[in-house]
Amino acid sequence: MSWITKVRNSLATLNKRETPDNLWIKCPSCEEMVFTREWEANLSVCPRCGHHGRIGAQARFEQVLDPGFAMLPAVTVPENPLNFRDSKKYSDRIRAARAANPFPDALAAAQGSIEGQPAVVGVQDFAFMGGSMGMAVGEAFVAAAERAIAARCGLVMFTAAGGARMQEGILSLMQMPKTTVALRRLSRAGLPYIVVLTDPTTGGVTASYAMLGDVQIAEPGALIGFAGQRVIRDTIREKLPEGFQRAEYLHAHGMVDQVVARPELRATLSRLLDYLTRKDVA
Repeated sequence: MSWITKVRNSLATLNKRETPDNLWIKCPSCEEMVFTREWEANLSVCPRCGHHGRIGAQARFEQVLDPGFAMLPAVTVPENPLNFRDSKKYSDRIRAARAANPFPDALAAAQGSIEGQPAVVGVQDFAFMGGSMGMAVGEAFVAAAERAIAARCGLVMFTAAGGARMQEGILSLMQMPKTTVALRRLSRAGLPYIVVLTDPTTGGVTASYAMLGDVQIAEPGALIGFAGQRVIRDTIREKLPEGFQRAEYLHAHGMVDQVVARPELRATLSRLLDYLTRKDVA
């Protein structure tokens, strides 16, 4: 046995199973390796480049709402109203998505407060079938608006979606006017509706409740639009501007009121709710 082998064998080594495999996260933007704890402590925002990572609904509620918030009851809708099937049954896709996510569909809502300001907060989770808008999302949105009206407080909606849910066909598109009517009722009650556009917000969601806020906020770098860039480029046959459909571009062109970094969201939302909520209805 050579002396190199003797030295190598004498060195203490960790069993591979004892080595944590989740110590690091690779930033999708700058590709720097960041400690998982540092990433989470910074609200899933890269401390190197400021890239805002996608987060789930539960994490969003915990970041935005004061402790002690209450989840709204889950809505009940037909699981496969059109008996849709492609490579597998739609009902099977729904069950798989529910098994991998904490909430039964793409939109969940909770009632609580943001730095002391009462609010109902809805969150779309892109991890649940791309945050797609189906009957359950429409029902959950209406339930959140009705709870805000009953509680006489503002409604804050975090959007993240690839659009309407194709497996529900026209029923998914019907959620666009349905949610618009609910927002009309909220407005008549004199209560504010604040939208926070997160990455990505596209399709029928953008064409409905995502763009109907009294105030439109976007997270930095969020992709926001209706049709995809390739479809637009091929339709108008022109080169699109740099940063087209990103939050900063939309802010510069008047489509978004503010671009707010995630660590500043709580304070911003609390301030807006205080400004916009009529004191005679609070």
